[in-house]
Amino acid sequence: MKHNLSFKEYVYVASMLFGMFFGAGNLIFPVFMGQLAGSNVWGAIGGFLITGVGLPLLGVAALGISRSNGLFDLTSKINKPFGIFFTVVLYLTIGPFFAIPRCATTSYTVGVERLLPEANGSLHLFLFTVVFFGLAFYFSLRPGKILVWIGKVLNPCFLLFLGVLLVVSLLSPTAHISEVAPSGAYVDKAFFTGFLEGYNTMDALAGLAFGIVVVNVIKGLGIEEPGEVAVNTVKAGVFSCLFMAIIYIAVTIMGTQSRGVLETSENGGIALYQIAQYYLGGLGAFVLAATVTLACLKTAVGLITSCSETFSTLFTGGKAYKKWAALFSGISLFFSNLGLNSIIKFSIPVLMFLYPLAIVIIVLALSVKLYSHDRLVTNCAIAFTLVAAVYELIRNLPEEVTALLHLDGSIELIGGILPFSGIGLGWICPALVGYLIGLIIHFMRKSNA
Repeated sequence: MKHNLSFKEYVYVASMLFGMFFGAGNLIFPVFMGQLAGSNVWGAIGGFLITGVGLPLLGVAALGISRSNGLFDLTSKINKPFGIFFTVVLYLTIGPFFAIPRCATTSYTVGVERLLPEANGSLHLFLFTVVFFGLAFYFSLRPGKILVWIGKVLNPCFLLFLGVLLVVSLLSPTAHISEVAPSGAYVDKAFFTGFLEGYNTMDALAGLAFGIVVVNVIKGLGIEEPGEVAVNTVKAGVFSCLFMAIIYIAVTIMGTQSRGVLETSENGGIALYQIAQYYLGGLGAFVLAATVTLACLKTAVGLITSCSETFSTLFTGGKAYKKWAALFSGISLFFSNLGLNSIIKFSIPVLMFLYPLAIVIIVLALSVKLYSHDRLVTNCAIAFTLVAAVYELIRNLPEEVTALLHLDGSIELIGGILPFSGIGLGWICPALVGYLIGLIIHFMRKSNA
């Protein structure tokens, strides 16, 4: 019986996991952060790496160490109704409602749109998304081949194009980091702003979601014993996340060093285009289009695969995978044509709701030996976090929605009570209180017994 992957297999699995994680959003947000953070970029990178790299790694590790077969298996150990609720909401968020449509819309808006005539923009977007999701659906039809499609084909091609842009820009900086003035929240809150910016990558959520894909791939490579599957899953996650951190740092620094000749852009997509055009001229638009489209396509394939495998397991007993893949591809096609700004606008409140819960779930999974699987501890921690997460969702709703529902006064009142609410981390104290209450009761009962 096989006990460990070979080095070559580790590289392929890590490449696959990196490829599923690293979409266009992982390029857009760091480069824009680099432009805004200026000389405070290292503090911003530190915060960003915690939520953009550390949490995804811990999510993969939580699935591996807990020997869970997927997110539902992990969360149902906390509470089965909550497990169903959280699994469905998370997969719909990183799946057909937000993340998958964002893949297609971002690749069109940032890359392909600039190569096409300005007229008939809506028609061009529709035609592009039809082709995009046709390819994504084709690649996802054979989940057993995902290691080949992403790890061995799409990801190396993406890294080739990205490498060209990074090498050229980093070797010829237009400004030193210390010369670039920070702006906005990065002036005095660089670390915490970068921390929250990492939410936008959705990678901590994806780390929990992609676990089922990684576990199945490792089993397909001949590792069968649960403990050995767990160890190999964690090792592959470490390799992948280390590489991801290197790319994040390089892309962020590229954004900061571009400020010598470029003004701060409206968003990361425009920043990438301007940087590519400055360094590569007319060829830059084609390089950027290829880079972003490949980044988005491989992530979309990973998301469609993981969503379809999960929903087919939850609701059809492991059957009808292809029907779920077709359904999610179709829904994603519809939402992608609503436009990138609308997708981002409505995804932020949902992410602010899901991230606190995801972080607490990871902590609970990694510290399970401390409380011996006592559901009182998990239920206390989740209950307190859930209340705070609902507040974070409401607080981040679009202004017109909160005004219509007359929620501004309540949001301000609660925000004045919750510590760290001003920096978007008002959920930390309630989560910690719930966790500690559960632990205290657990140890008291254990002592009495």
